[in-house]
Amino acid sequence: MKIHEHQGKELLKQFGVAVPRGFPAFSVEEAVAAGEKLGGPVWVVKAQIHAGGRGKGGGVKLAKSMAELKELATEILGMQLVTHQTGPQGQKVSRLLIEEGADIKKEYYVGIVTDRDSQRVCVMASSEGGMDVEEVAAHTPEKILKVFVDPTAGFSDAEASDLARGIGVPEASVARAAVEFQKLYKAYWETDASLAEINPLILTGSGDIIALDAKFNFDSNALYRHPEIVAYRDLAEEDAAEIEASKHDLAYIQLDGNIGCLVNGAGLAMATMDTIKLFGGEPANFLDVGGGATAEKVTEAFKIMLKNKDVKAILVNIFGGIMRCDVIAQGIIEACQAVNLSVPLVVRMKGTNEVLGKKLLADSGLPIISADTMAEAATKVVAATK
Repeated sequence: MKIHEHQGKELLKQFGVAVPRGFPAFSVEEAVAAGEKLGGPVWVVKAQIHAGGRGKGGGVKLAKSMAELKELATEILGMQLVTHQTGPQGQKVSRLLIEEGADIKKEYYVGIVTDRDSQRVCVMASSEGGMDVEEVAAHTPEKILKVFVDPTAGFSDAEASDLARGIGVPEASVARAAVEFQKLYKAYWETDASLAEINPLILTGSGDIIALDAKFNFDSNALYRHPEIVAYRDLAEEDAAEIEASKHDLAYIQLDGNIGCLVNGAGLAMATMDTIKLFGGEPANFLDVGGGATAEKVTEAFKIMLKNKDVKAILVNIFGGIMRCDVIAQGIIEACQAVNLSVPLVVRMKGTNEVLGKKLLADSGLPIISADTMAEAATKVVAATK
């Protein structure tokens, strides 16, 4: 789960991280009122969407008068903001963050993720703040310093101070930077975040360290412990099909291809997508119906896939372990009848009650294309799209 920058900054403030004063605005009138409340000669008008690269896309602008603030709020609010993370379709801006200007002397980057290889928390920092960290990693990886923190010990004063010095924070501000790093670590740890990132973290002319941005992603499996974070969820920023799928306990992610995939098990689903690509096709989605799929669940899965107008064929790939092939077969038959299926359907099933499942499909009278191997299934579904 992702949240907006202004929500991330609310979280940071709760953990004592220094952030600029600012207010969210859902209309031009609220944006002007926020500027008046902040006072001062300079304001930053920032689009709030769940994507990076907003500045490059024209979603972050500086206003030097109230008239300019109103003009920029009018321009940005409601725009279709395109960044390298939104794709060419962009994302509609439905809210703004109006923030006081900052005295920026130097920009840094700091981010925290869980490193599964070391089974530790990786705290990353760089002197190249304000840039896409992916670009820094690709071209100057030596400028990204990493500390792998033992979660049982926590992020120590020495580790935080060494990291601050390593990215060039002036000695007079090292202690302040180290404290901010540790507060960010605490926020990451206590909210069950999967990512906590500040880009840029700035050094001001007076030597203060301030978070000028805030990006959080959260582990969805831990959200039951954090109703206050769930309250931040903005459904307008999420894919409608993925929201619908979650209501039926389906793991669904929409992709850019034209072959719908319905599979039981995340590992098999990923292998199925890889096989489709190997044989020249492009998956339209990841869809794991899980180990306890009912006929109703399969029907809903078909409905969700077929709402994507790009889907030209569907591949069902089932391994009958916990889930029996005959149950899935009955679900497929009912789903085809319920949605009046109009695209080719390829089905491959192996495992428990495989023979019975295949017989049900064969006797259904539906134009289902059967396959015995993943290679055969991928070959047939790719051909069906053409």
